[in-house]
Amino acid sequence: MEVQSYTGRCLCGNIEFALNAKPVWIGYCHCSSCRRATGAAAVTHVGVDDSDLSFVKGTRKIYESSPGVRRGFCSDCGSPVSYDSDRYKSYTQIYIGIFDKPELLIPQAHVHCNERIAWFNTKDNLPYFSGTGDDGSGDWKN
Repeated sequence: MEVQSYTGRCLCGNIEFALNAKPVWIGYCHCSSCRRATGAAAVTHVGVDDSDLSFVKGTRKIYESSPGVRRGFCSDCGSPVSYDSDRYKSYTQIYIGIFDKPELLIPQAHVHCNERIAWFNTKDNLPYFSGTGDDGSGDWKN
């Protein structure tokens, strides 16, 4: 059986990563913190086991956006790269926009829909959760 692999990089290419397994979870986040961190109306996270993820070039700058929550970005071009939280053990979420082939990664749900911008609607049939939903941590909260 062939191991799935994915690669990606920040805008300037100073940070590169490789994911050597299928993602644990892929989903849209509508929370205000993710919107502010990225400047987007919603964010798509790709949740991965840390053991399957390697940063092969560069070092992320880490910003603690709230207690126990860290957001990684490129300090050269400003590209958002990652999100991780004390809530998740050995698990990181990578922003889908920095993958080389994001079209291969299909979202499974929407989370934090209680914070969704009213005019933003993807018109899909995915599950919508007011809280975290199933983001790979196994912690369902509706």
